[in-house]
Amino acid sequence: MSAKDSLPYRPCVGVVLINRDGRIFVARRRDTPDGWQMPQGGIDEGEEPRAAALRELKEETGTDNAEIVGELEGWLRYDLPDDLIGKVWGGRYRGQEQKWFALRFLGEDREIDLEAAVDDEFEEWRWAKAEEVLKAIVPFKRDVYRQVIAGFAHLFSPSPSAPTRR
Repeated sequence: MSAKDSLPYRPCVGVVLINRDGRIFVARRRDTPDGWQMPQGGIDEGEEPRAAALRELKEETGTDNAEIVGELEGWLRYDLPDDLIGKVWGGRYRGQEQKWFALRFLGEDREIDLEAAVDDEFEEWRWAKAEEVLKAIVPFKRDVYRQVIAGFAHLFSPSPSAPTRR
């Protein structure tokens, strides 16, 4: 068994924030110029995953004006690439075990404020189609993202209250 195999997975939540047009929030990480991702982060001790999802959304985007509209059954895992083992999360984890939630964004784009976010993780954001999200994610997270996108695909249609585009 390798040293990596002896490390546990970090308990984490992931958030698929969906706007009225059925597009998904993605943001570019400050520490990875080519690394776009959806909001995600660790679950605090004693915290319920649903509460962690709402907290992480607020910490990473500056807004919590959203409602939970879906939850994937079970947990999804990914391993860090070997070159990142020991460099992130204090070297305590081999990857993340994630509980994923879909949230419908209820606000206006101006409410998303990366400068007001508690975490200084992201430097740029945009709304993307599901297939664009899969292309933008770092390769070691791609399999998890495929499962997440497939699991929430039914939620990516424009909502009835969305304005009609001509």
